[in-house]
Formats: sequence, C-alpha cells, structure tokens
Amino acid sequence: MKVSGFTFIKDALIYDYPVVEAILSILPVCDEMVVAVGKSRDDTIDLIKQMGSPKIRIVETEWDESLREGGAVLAMETNKAKAEISPDSDWAFYIQGDEVLPEKYLDDVRTQMLLYKDDLRVDGFLFRYLHFYGSYDFTGSSSRWYKHEIRIIRNDPSIYSYKDAQGFRKGDNEKLNVIPLDAEMYHYGWVREPAAMQRKEENFHKYWHDNAWVDQHVKKADKFDYETHVDELKPFLAEHPEVMKKRIASKNWKFDFDISHNRKSLKEKAKDLMVQRFGLDFNYKNYKLLKK
Repeated sequence: MKVSGFTFIKDALIYDYPVVEAILSILPVCDEMVVAVGKSRDDTIDLIKQMGSPKIRIVETEWDESLREGGAVLAMETNKAKAEISPDSDWAFYIQGDEVLPEKYLDDVRTQMLLYKDDLRVDGFLFRYLHFYGSYDFTGSSSRWYKHEIRIIRNDPSIYSYKDAQGFRKGDNEKLNVIPLDAEMYHYGWVREPAAMQRKEENFHKYWHDNAWVDQHVKKADKFDYETHVDELKPFLAEHPEVMKKRIASKNWKFDFDISHNRKSLKEKAKDLMVQRFGLDFNYKNYKLLKK
C-alpha cells in the first residue's frame, strides 16, 4: 500500500499557521508528502524546506487572487497539490495547515486504509473534528462547528476538492462513499496569538467576498477579541498531540473563559430539544456513509 499526503499553504508565518505540526502529524503514515506552497510575503517556503524530510516534495504555486467568491481559490490550490501526488499511490491523505492528527490514531488509520485498499466501493475516510478556540484549553461546543470531514480519499482522478476545500466530490458533483474512522482531527484555526488572528481574519474573508463586504463586515483592530465571538465553549481536559506541545508551551497570550457565561441562542436550544426528543441530526453531510 502506498499513501501520499498533500496540503497547501501560503503566508504561514504572517498568519501563524501550525503547518509544520500538521505535516508532521500525518507524515508517519505517508510515503510522500506534497506541499503546494503559494507565493508568499514571508519565508513559508524556507519553513517547509527546513523540515528536512526526504518524503516532502514542494510544489510552488501562485494563488489566483481574482477568485473572490465562496473560497474557490482554496479548492483550486488543494487540487494543484492533489494533481502532483504519485499516480501509483492507493490513498491520498489531505490535511490543512491548521489541523493536526493525534499520534494515538495513526496505527488504526493505517490499518483501515490497508483493510479497504482493494474495496472500490470506498472512496475515502471520514474523521471526527474537535475545534479549539481562544486558547489550547477550550473547544467549541455549539452546532456552528462542523463535526466531520473527509481527509483521506482514494487516488482517483475523478475526485476533486469541493467549494472552499472543506470536502471532496467526484465526477458530476457526486458525494463520496466513505468509511467513518474512530479518529479525531484537532483543528487549531481559532487559536493564534491575537494580533496574528486579527491579521488572518482581515485577510481570509477576501477569499469569499469583495473589498466592500470586507470593509463593512470585518472589524479593523490591532488584536482579535476572542471574548466578543464566544458562544459556547467547554474545557479541554485531555492531552494535545506530541507535535503541538512545543508550540503550546511557547504560547504568549492569555484567554480565560468562564463556561457559565456560555450563550445558547433560541435556535440552538430548539436544535438540542429536537435531538434529545427525536434523535434528529442537523449536521451538514457532504458524504455518504458506508457500513464497515
């Protein structure tokens, strides 16, 4: 079995992406790792080169800044990376620059890829998601945080990154048939030093909206105010992945939150009630589940 990892990144230092940790977290189960590095305003390409792994292959790209709707440029960059993986790979393991897979899941992920390698019904594998917010001590618990995503796909040319690179489709907009894994991806996209978080917030919306919308809806500030954007959080009491521990130890800002101040909207309360009474599932599903 051969597995190719792939990802894309740009301006990792300016916006404080844990992309090195992201790559390291899946590298043990990958035979190669394709990193599409967009033309950056910082030393992102040197950051990746300095990792020094013979598995890593850098592809230099230039983002189409004219794509300002729906995050389409993110899917385009994902597809550029995917197009560079070895044609003889069985699986393609995708990870974004702010995601980390805890090492405790690696053996089982590899086992499942091997188990289904020749089962062509299976287009990919689904991961659970845990989203950190404000600091490494809290996770988002409201329904606005997506619960699952596809991160391993069969090396099939008909499979492509969908919309803003959150998932995948195949052929003529067909959902993938996936196996759910007993594995959780840790998403650190909302944990950054507040000034870096503010820079990312002001820039990232430009991949969805025009300048007029950004000027109207994105507050300009020196630092991101995590308190203002809180709805529901819960404490994280487990261990972080080994690859994240150095970054966590160097954290230079403080975010404390009293969970008794959680705000639950009427909509959230209604959803909770429907789930409890009728077992309804309101989560968005960009996939079709197969039974193991």
